[in-house]
Amino acid sequence: MRKKIDIKILDNRIGTSFPIPSYATPGSAGVDLRACIESTLILHPGEAHLIKTGIALHISDPQITAIILPRSGLGHANGVVLGNLVGLLDSDYHGQIMISLWNRKKCPFTITAGDRIAQIIFLPVMQVEFNLVHSFTDTKRGSGGFGHTGRS
Repeated sequence: MRKKIDIKILDNRIGTSFPIPSYATPGSAGVDLRACIESTLILHPGEAHLIKTGIALHISDPQITAIILPRSGLGHANGVVLGNLVGLLDSDYHGQIMISLWNRKKCPFTITAGDRIAQIIFLPVMQVEFNLVHSFTDTKRGSGGFGHTGRS
């Protein structure tokens, strides 16, 4: 059973010039988000721009969150990733979804209206209560930090 998430269309090109966000295949985990910009944007090396998606979501269920991720093709082939590396939408946020795009390569990248620039996935959330303790029960890993098990 699919959960229903409220979506508000803020750019009238969505549903006419650009498709309404949807899953591309039955096995898709993410839904593409598109650049709703007025004119072509050149993202110069090292620059980051905040780009409108033309939609707002209201998840409303505190047991669901949305995560915004980069599109792998943009990141690997073009060096364009999210400026904040990953985005998080809380269930009570209902403003426009904005995408911070960052060009980490040495050549300019062109973004045109309607380009797929990021993807959004929905995940369950568990809120916890913290239990204040003075020590932890020992484990095999213990406090071993980054890379403590080696590479091989």
